[in-house]
Amino acid sequence: MQVATGTVVNGKIVLEGVPLAEGAVVTVVSRGADESFSLTTSQEDELIAAMAEIERGEYVSLENLLKSLPPRV
Repeated sequence: MQVATGTVVNGKIVLEGVPLAEGAVVTVVSRGADESFSLTTSQEDELIAAMAEIERGEYVSLENLLKSLPPRV
């Protein structure tokens, strides 16, 4: 897994210094132009660990989450 920063140029995401394999599946988190986004080392470690859990299938699906909610009145 890699973490990369990029910029949208002509409607496409251009990554800064991180080559990705053709066909790589990616997740994009976007922020506004005037918003900063930075993580501490601890926060980055937590994010990477959470993504690894998902890749191992250790998550609650939307279907199961909705089943666990109380019925709406």
